[in-house]
Amino acid sequence: MARAFGVLRHGALRWYLLARTLATLAVQMQTVAVGWQVYEATHDPLDLGLIGLSQFLPFIVLILPAGHVADRYDRRRVVAACFALLAAAAALMLAYTRAGVAAVWPVFAIMGLFGVARAFWMPAAQALLPNLVPPEDYGRALPLGSSANQVARITGPALGGLLYFAGAEVVYAVVALLLAAAFAFMLGARALQAAPAPRVPLSWANLLSGLAFVRSRPAVLGAISMDLFAVLFGGATALLPAYAGDILHAGPVGLGFLRTASGVGAAICGLALALRPIQRQVGRWMFGGVAAFGLATVVFGVSRSLLLSLAALTVLGAADMVSVYVRQMLVQLATPDEIRGRVSAVNSVFIGASNEVGEFESGLTAAWWGVVPAVVVGGAATMLIAWAWTRLFPPLWRMNRFPGPE
Repeated sequence: MARAFGVLRHGALRWYLLARTLATLAVQMQTVAVGWQVYEATHDPLDLGLIGLSQFLPFIVLILPAGHVADRYDRRRVVAACFALLAAAAALMLAYTRAGVAAVWPVFAIMGLFGVARAFWMPAAQALLPNLVPPEDYGRALPLGSSANQVARITGPALGGLLYFAGAEVVYAVVALLLAAAFAFMLGARALQAAPAPRVPLSWANLLSGLAFVRSRPAVLGAISMDLFAVLFGGATALLPAYAGDILHAGPVGLGFLRTASGVGAAICGLALALRPIQRQVGRWMFGGVAAFGLATVVFGVSRSLLLSLAALTVLGAADMVSVYVRQMLVQLATPDEIRGRVSAVNSVFIGASNEVGEFESGLTAAWWGVVPAVVVGGAATMLIAWAWTRLFPPLWRMNRFPGPE
């Protein structure tokens, strides 16, 4: 246990984890409030999908330039600016709710600001973490940071659901305050090494250099593309309000616990990985995590019991943590620091597509087939993806140890 937490001797890592945890807590609280508020107003699962799509569209447009920004400017300040924009978006949600507007399209516009912030936040934050600790400590800092992030995912939805009883305005006000605090703490996360100095001008070739790097590494391409399609088809997160309201009859508090469950599994698994990092058979660990994710999704889809649903989501979160750990270690350790922001941007494109487009896909298929068939078919598709990728990317399947940068 002491070895796992020993990386916290680095002050910059402590400030970074505190800021990121507060920001994640705030975003999770707001996700519950926005999802419930929109579904309560329209009772249309497609609108739940549109929440994700409204965040993804600006994200996909800006993510490659954001990676270039992360390689040219102080990554710490870039992340802090993203937290400030998120706080402003929360304040807009507060104003929208207090105004009592009946239409939901302003919510989609405000969520677009979240997409802008996330476009710059994700590559800068991913590229910053290796700058905060020595290379030999990164293997423990990554899962420890993921566990702290999952603690926020555990408490955020439940807290958001409880605060929603006092009114959506209360949730958005608390979210804005937490993000303001995250902005201040992020400025204290000073890197062990200086932020990358500007080396190259902005051009299409430089914007696409991260993509070229990923294409040249079959194992890296296989890892991030498998995550894309697995979560794209298997993600049921967008439909949790429908499950809580119409299938499990658990209300907003139940919705908070459903959103919390996957975080519990991920946090426990992340702590275990900090204690005993994966060092051998890393490819098979990742494939096993994706397959288990799909199976847990199927179990959740057919469940009519709140306890079974919570258990399935807990397993789902643990399985996802394994695949996230392997992917992040593979991407960060195989990438030179001078292009880490652009490669992280490519990784973020795949993550963003799987999350936001996956939410839209879930809402669309639920509108076509019904909520339960959409989740069950998506989970089965995820297991099929895991099998198919063993054939398409054999270097990843056979990978024994993580590579170093070339």
